[in-house]
Amino acid sequence: MRRYMVAGNWKMNMGPAAGRELAAGVAGMLKGRTLRGDVLVCPPYVSIPAVGEVADGNPVLLGAQNCADQTGGAYTGEVSVGMLKEVGVQYVIIAHSERREYQRETDSQFVSKINLILEAGMKAIFCFGEVLEDRKAGRAEEVVRKQLEGVLPRLENANAYNLVLAYEPVWAIGTGETATPEMAQEIHAASRAIVAELMGAEVAEYLRILYGGSCKPGNARELIGQPDVDGGLIGGAALKPADFVGIIDGAEATLD
Repeated sequence: MRRYMVAGNWKMNMGPAAGRELAAGVAGMLKGRTLRGDVLVCPPYVSIPAVGEVADGNPVLLGAQNCADQTGGAYTGEVSVGMLKEVGVQYVIIAHSERREYQRETDSQFVSKINLILEAGMKAIFCFGEVLEDRKAGRAEEVVRKQLEGVLPRLENANAYNLVLAYEPVWAIGTGETATPEMAQEIHAASRAIVAELMGAEVAEYLRILYGGSCKPGNARELIGQPDVDGGLIGGAALKPADFVGIIDGAEATLD
């Protein structure tokens, strides 16, 4: 059975003091509970050490929002996988829709980054998904296939335990719009079938695919309860402990 994951992507929010307070709030609300899934927070780079004092893996794991596609050197403003590992990062988000749109990052960069992450013994969360124009034109599955085919076959040593996928219906991020549970399940199931073609049936069976579009406490149970939805990559709701833990509660409720 696949363990759910609820991962908080804080984006460009929460400096060190605020980030530590937020993570401590989440950890405090979860204290003493035996969770049946994984909880992850991904602060901005500068907040990672402070948050890591609280997100020590029991039960909150520590992640990062991106990394460089090089191991080191003259790359001003970049942060390497080795640096992230040194401060306790376990997961790194790659190819978020905002990186695709604003930084124009490419499949080749995603491949390089993920391979470096896996080589370091860390885990990657690879994001993919369609924009509103593609959804309206009925090209959602076509876009998803292209994005997965552009990266997954080129990964070295990727498996169901060091790689997580996150489907982002880009039109539902920060807009208040949400894919219905049935819409999410449809793309997740199609994505799993593509993974089976590219990486084999066993990997597809155990690989976790998160939903990344306006998941909230009120819809978490229904979304994560879908057969091929294994948790959520959470944006705005991850910035409030009560909302984030409410989503975790929804994920837990799907297992009752």
